Amino acid sequence: MITVIAEIIIKPGRRDSVLEKITQLLPQVLQEKGCHRYEPFLDVKGHIPWRQSAPNSIFMLEDWESLAHLEDHQQAAHMHAHRENIKHDVVDVKINIIEKS
Repeated sequence: MITVIAEIIIKPGRRDSVLEKITQLLPQVLQEKGCHRYEPFLDVKGHIPWRQSAPNSIFMLEDWESLAHLEDHQQAAHMHAHRENIKHDVVDVKINIIEKS
């Protein structure tokens, strides 16, 4: 099992629009073979001096059975359409793939 933590950095003012599009995509992704979790998270509003703030980001927390399943996910037709649909709102995407030691 692998876990993906993806930070999708959005243009200011466009986060809610992109989040809505991700929400529409969720049922398809959750039906993919090897997908155990695919959830969006948002930055917590609050003034904690030691935390990093990311008000223009959406964080995806994903659990996949294997790297092969993740690669299949990336090549799925609905993912190609989704990336095309949000490309003008996204500034950058940072992806971390982790596993338990």
